[in-house]
Amino acid sequence: MAKCLGLYVEDNVIKYAKISKERDDIKIEAYGMEFYEKLDKAIDKVIEETYSQKTPISINLIGENYNYFQVFSLLSKSDLQKAIRTEFETYCEENGYNPGVFETRYAVVDQKDNKEKLKIIHISENKLEMSKTTQSLSGYKISALTPMPMCIANLIGQEELAQKEDCLIINIEGTTKITKIVDSKIQEVISLDEGSSEFLARLNLKENSYSKAYEICKNSTIYTSVGRDLQMQDSEENLEDIMPTLYSIVSNTKKILTDSVDKIQKVYLTGTGAMINNVDIYFQEYLGDVSCEILRPYFLQNTGEVNIKDFEEVNSAISLGLMGVGEGVEGMNFKVKKIGENLPSWLTSDINLGALASANLPSLEKAVKNDLAEPFDKTETNLMRIAIGLFLAVFLFTCFSGILSSQIQKTKDETEAMKKDAETQMALVDIDNAKVQARTNDYLGLIDKIEEQNEKIEDRNQSRNQIPNLMNQLMYIIPTNARLSRIENPTGKHVIIDASSEKYEQLGYFKAKIIQDGILTNVTSTGGVKEDDFVTIRIEGELP
Repeated sequence: MAKCLGLYVEDNVIKYAKISKERDDIKIEAYGMEFYEKLDKAIDKVIEETYSQKTPISINLIGENYNYFQVFSLLSKSDLQKAIRTEFETYCEENGYNPGVFETRYAVVDQKDNKEKLKIIHISENKLEMSKTTQSLSGYKISALTPMPMCIANLIGQEELAQKEDCLIINIEGTTKITKIVDSKIQEVISLDEGSSEFLARLNLKENSYSKAYEICKNSTIYTSVGRDLQMQDSEENLEDIMPTLYSIVSNTKKILTDSVDKIQKVYLTGTGAMINNVDIYFQEYLGDVSCEILRPYFLQNTGEVNIKDFEEVNSAISLGLMGVGEGVEGMNFKVKKIGENLPSWLTSDINLGALASANLPSLEKAVKNDLAEPFDKTETNLMRIAIGLFLAVFLFTCFSGILSSQIQKTKDETEAMKKDAETQMALVDIDNAKVQARTNDYLGLIDKIEEQNEKIEDRNQSRNQIPNLMNQLMYIIPTNARLSRIENPTGKHVIIDASSEKYEQLGYFKAKIIQDGILTNVTSTGGVKEDDFVTIRIEGELP
């Protein structure tokens, strides 16, 4: 049977729940709250009252930080870790942090709108803050250090979570943490500065007692009526200290629901703030169509023996206890295991040479030929120590050889996976190169067409000015009795002129003048053709 003591610690109060699990049967053996001035003494008291001196303890992180990164989904496991580490180091550099002072964990989430990318929920905690937490539990067995928003979903249960709608879990403790769950997986954690520490501090100023402030909070009732604004009776004057904080939280929740691209259908309330009577109705009035209810541990049933609200009061501790017995998101434990922590107890315990010497060992009996009931002399004791030392050396060598072989095989597997990944990437690169080459050929074809069009446009522009100039020049050199029946520019700079005159000499003069004045180059002409009283020739040449 697995057991764990869940401890939720914040300023002035500890919530605790001792959880036991045997197969699928989960029970709460002890639960409650302890107000404190000195944390270590309060923890000692809780452990003593719950008989948990040897029970593993699961406790929450304090002040952890959440970041969100995007990485390619095709990365191998080792490359994924490197990419996440690079993203976090970049974040630290931009904000002036030293990444070495943080302990980190992360969760990987698929993205509906972008299958090529993965969303990373990255959680970091200052190692100094972790050390402060573990110092208060020195002498006890800490099994888990877990961020509260990542284990609060344990209260819904994995099977139940898969069947329920997308939801928000609003944990109103000292500060408020909102866990967004979509498709049965945690998608985001939103932190609000507002929380129960605000109104408990205000009530504490009036009562001068933190425990009385907490009782006032539990016994306060928010009065509402359908279709009308919130009402407050004179007897509930303490709500003046509570309602500003709740209003700020519900306003932020409404904004989160409005901005969310996912259709959130339910809101669960838990934590100290959820113990205020009718707080779920108050949230329901503000959030409209979204269903609101108090979060209840999925494995608890209304038996009538115990008020369910008493369990709901320590929901945070219950979720931590569930994490300690194997429930919830894997990889969220910030507890750093020490070398040898998982070795068998017989290997780490002191060796009793006297007990070994008094054992019934036939090989030694033959060797020393003496009654084993008699104590060993100095020589025999030394031989025994040497034999045990050699045995341990061989045993440890065998163990470490096995570990080393396992690591080598693991490295080979990772190398093979990286090789396959590289081959896949190279194949993708070849495909991309082929696409680029095809696009390049298309672009080169387009460039050729554009250049051809540019040449035509250039020729057209040149001809547009040259033909009028040609006409102007011919006007001044054409003989008086000659006439031009045709001037044509069929291609490029080539010009054809048909000229006729009564006298052939005038046409010869006209051709000679065209050549002399440089009006055309490469001038050629046909022989004269006489028709009626006129002689016609064709003159061809190139515009200069």
